[in-house]
Amino acid sequence: MVAKPQRQHRIAKLLAEQAVTSQPQLVDLLSAEGVTATQATVSRDLQDLGAVRVRVAGGDTVYAIPELPAEQRAPEDHLRRVFGDWVVEVNPSGNLVVLRTPPGSAHVVGSALDRAGLPGVLGTVAGDDTLIVVVTQDARGAAVAHQLSDLAGL
Repeated sequence: MVAKPQRQHRIAKLLAEQAVTSQPQLVDLLSAEGVTATQATVSRDLQDLGAVRVRVAGGDTVYAIPELPAEQRAPEDHLRRVFGDWVVEVNPSGNLVVLRTPPGSAHVVGSALDRAGLPGVLGTVAGDDTLIVVVTQDARGAAVAHQLSDLAGL
């Protein structure tokens, strides 16, 4: 059984790599990768990911996940949901905060945090399952870590 974050990561990757025209097709593509999911689960995942249907050359419509402009801010409830779903550990170190996520999820958390515009956060660097949050000089890493822990429900 693949956990929700990993399944959604695979869905996003599939949508980026090929034209997916229907939810049943997406269920089949996931199955080919060894991921079992129902059409209802895929439908919820597409909604969670913010996927939309777009028209491509030839007139077909395919699923796509729109990129959000960097200046668009993520609402706090979205940030809380992302952190609650994907952040499993928060540790401060000087002006850095290290976040741990399930494999393949760090970029999702980093993107949401970058768009949130939280005071004291300069930016993030995401790997596969680890995210480094760079904190401003006047903010303490421990204080930001406490705020991020609260968002994650830790």
